[in-house]
Amino acid sequence: MNMLQLERMKNDNGFIAALDQSGGSTPKALAIYGVLEDAYANETAMFQKVHEMRSRIMKSPSFGKDRILAAILFEKTMDLEVDGKYSADYLWEIKGIVPMLKVDQGLLDLANGVQLMKPIPDLDKLLERAKDRHIFGTKMRSVIKEANQTGIKAIVDQQFEVGKIIAAAGFVPILEPEVDIHTPNKAAAEVMLKQEVLEQLKNLDKNCQVMFKFTIPEVDNFYEEIIRDPKVVRVVALSGGYSREVANEKLAKNPKLIASFSRALTEGLNVNQSEEEFNTVLDESIQSIYSASIK
Repeated sequence: MNMLQLERMKNDNGFIAALDQSGGSTPKALAIYGVLEDAYANETAMFQKVHEMRSRIMKSPSFGKDRILAAILFEKTMDLEVDGKYSADYLWEIKGIVPMLKVDQGLLDLANGVQLMKPIPDLDKLLERAKDRHIFGTKMRSVIKEANQTGIKAIVDQQFEVGKIIAAAGFVPILEPEVDIHTPNKAAAEVMLKQEVLEQLKNLDKNCQVMFKFTIPEVDNFYEEIIRDPKVVRVVALSGGYSREVANEKLAKNPKLIASFSRALTEGLNVNQSEEEFNTVLDESIQSIYSASIK
C-alpha cells in the first residue's frame, strides 16, 4: 500500500471522481456525452469511445489534485493508456490523483428487496493485475430497493466478506451498499443499513481499513458514527440519480461526507464542445462538487 496515497485519502480536501461506467451503463453515458450507438460497431469500439471521453476528462487542466482526491476506473480503463502511461500511472504521476478500481461484475436479480453482487470469478488474479497497475483501492456496488432486514443484512455481509479479501491483498476497499433513491421508506432502509455496518465494524480487525460509498441519507449527518470509526479511511456519497444541483445541495448538509459522483460529474459535457467549452463546463462541475464536499 502506498502510504502517501493513504494519508491523502484520509486527510486531504476534495472528492472522488467515478469514471467507472461498465458495459451495461456505457451506452447511456456515451449518449449523454453525444456519442450515439451508431457511432460504434461493436463493444470494442464502444469502449474505445468511452476511453476517449475519460481520457479527455483526465487530461483536462480542470481535473487536478487540488479538488480531486481519487478517481475510480473501470477494469478495461486500467489496462489502457493516457498520453503513453497506463491510466493509473497517469493519474498519480502526472495529476497527483489516487487511482482506484471497480471490481464488481454487476448485480444478481432482486431477492429480499436487494440486489447482491454477482460472484467475482478470479478476484485474486484481478487484484494481482491491479497491483501491477499501481491501483490503491477498489470499489464494488450492490443495491438496496426495499427496507428489508434480511436482504440488507445479506448485502452488508457480502460487502464485508469480499472487502476483507481485498484488504488482505493490500488494497483499501470501498464498500458500496447503495440505497436506491426511489426506495419506499428510504430512511428506514438506511437505519437498517447503518445498524448492520456498525455491527460489522465492531468485529472487524483493527488493522483492516475500509471505505464506504453510501447514497446521500435522508437524515443529515446520519453516517457520522461510521465516519468517526478509526478503521474507516473515508466515507463518500454517490449521486444516485439526483441532478448535480440536488446532489450537491443534499451533500452539503452532511459534514465530512464527500462526493463520489459519476453521472453528476459529467453532466453537461459533450463530445462536440471545443476544448475551452469542455474545460469550462468541467471546471464548473468540479468546483460545485468540491464546494459541497468540504462544507
